[in-house]
Amino acid sequence: MLEKRMRRLHASASRGCHLYLLQPHQQSGHFAKSSITMDACSKPGPDDNPEDELTNLVCQGDDLKDGEMRAVEVGDATVLLVRTEGQYTAIGNKCSHYGAPLIKGVLMGNRVRCPFHGACFNVKTGDIEDFPGLDSLPCYKVTVKGGNVYVTINRKSMIQTKRVKEMCSVTQDFKETIVLIGGGPASLVCAETLRQNNYNGRIVMITKDSLPPFDKPKLSKAMDVDSSNILLRSSDFFNKIGIDLWTQKEVVSVNTDNKVVELSDGIMQKYNKLLIATGCRARPLSCSGWNLEGVKMLQSYEDAKEIHALSVGQKAVVVGTSFIGMEAASYLSDKAASVSVIGTSAYPYERSLGPEIGQMTMSMLKENGVKFYMKSGVSEIRGNNGRVKEVVLKDGQVLEADVVIVGIGVIPNSDFLQRSGVEIDSRKAVIVNKFMMTNVPDVFSAGDVTAFPLTIRSDQMVSIGHWQMSHAHGRTAALSMLKKPNENKSVPFFWTVLLGKSIRYTGYNEGYAEIIFKGTVEERKFLAFYIKDDVVVAAASLMFDPAVARLAEMMALGQCITKTQALAEDLSWLQM
Repeated sequence: MLEKRMRRLHASASRGCHLYLLQPHQQSGHFAKSSITMDACSKPGPDDNPEDELTNLVCQGDDLKDGEMRAVEVGDATVLLVRTEGQYTAIGNKCSHYGAPLIKGVLMGNRVRCPFHGACFNVKTGDIEDFPGLDSLPCYKVTVKGGNVYVTINRKSMIQTKRVKEMCSVTQDFKETIVLIGGGPASLVCAETLRQNNYNGRIVMITKDSLPPFDKPKLSKAMDVDSSNILLRSSDFFNKIGIDLWTQKEVVSVNTDNKVVELSDGIMQKYNKLLIATGCRARPLSCSGWNLEGVKMLQSYEDAKEIHALSVGQKAVVVGTSFIGMEAASYLSDKAASVSVIGTSAYPYERSLGPEIGQMTMSMLKENGVKFYMKSGVSEIRGNNGRVKEVVLKDGQVLEADVVIVGIGVIPNSDFLQRSGVEIDSRKAVIVNKFMMTNVPDVFSAGDVTAFPLTIRSDQMVSIGHWQMSHAHGRTAALSMLKKPNENKSVPFFWTVLLGKSIRYTGYNEGYAEIIFKGTVEERKFLAFYIKDDVVVAAASLMFDPAVARLAEMMALGQCITKTQALAEDLSWLQM
């Protein structure tokens, strides 16, 4: 097959085509830091020199059918070549989030979805259309001539794997101020979307964190990570597009009549439009000893570093068996002298992912020395000289502890809105519509702090603390502020990492009636369909990529996936 391909290439060369014959490329499993540039979509500009361009013959015109894609090489770049609607296009092959190879992802219509974390990109423009991640992909010139397909790349931009959309900055005569409370992805995407849509007014971002917006999900997976490796944007970036970033500051009240926010240090900041994106805080234990030194909740970068330092070579006790607790236990399993996990259910993740997957994850961690104390809880934490020494379980067992990590749920950060008139629900979540508007004019909310209508569940009001969903909320809020309303229709996509293995999840499975498995949970390679009213409402997988990404895209397109399809032995409808 390779010899036949080479003969075809040489035949084309004999007709006068200038070819660069490349050695086969093997995709590395390691995702290195990506190169990034502002506005780097490969379109000819006035200063472009044709001598700086490299053009390769990448395939024959009939090699790909509509709906097919291929990773091809042009110089040192790996390019994703796509054929849709009878046309060829070419974009970068690495997801802008963490560099996953998009050739392993899912192509449906005019967009490709990352197989690992669910980000989506338009294959014609390279623009990011769903999250996580902030940046678009470079796009390249494609020429079809004489039955051959050529891709052209500028040599100077060959190593670029990301493209930051063009953004304006603040002007000196600005008349408006938009205040963003919170320093997570919702605020950051909101700010960038405003600048991408030519908003020249002042933007003030206020966060309690000591760092600029950073990749918070990393903290439970790699607690000793250097802060420079998790920043979403540099300080220079905020200066360049004119965002006033206020770190280590807390908003204590909002006066929506006078459009003023008050900070704990007495500063009063006026706004024309306001975004509430304050996220959630960790729920503390209610037993005696909860405030002893060494009892920690993972909420900040500093918390992660301290938990790591306190745990190395020591006895660590983790309270809680959902995502934070299990990831913390996984991370510490080869660093602490011992790791004990306390849970109230029979298995971890029992409510969110089901008992079968929960039992599997418990077995994984047990094999790495983690001990579990399930169907239990904490009745008391005992200390010595103000520092934690023991955890007493409800059944009377006593666990020695040098550090206790608490991950038992979250509480929306909405207390400062008590006298603002902004409507919150019984769980303290801020209520918004599909445009991220609250009940108060010019006040918007986004991210984990919200309760919002979920499109794939017939607009059921939900609170979903997903990193990906917060990005989507931020963009929707910004467009609403600019009076360019665009309903939030993003499909939830989530992942967790235990001992280097990633479980991916999409949809919303609250109230599911049964789980249909493909593959084998015991062998740790499976696809799980969550069924409600004979319809697949969510899916989870391990070592079954890109099934969850495809299901997410099907849901995004409004396709109904039935129980009959899930039960079928033939999964050709998933195009696996």
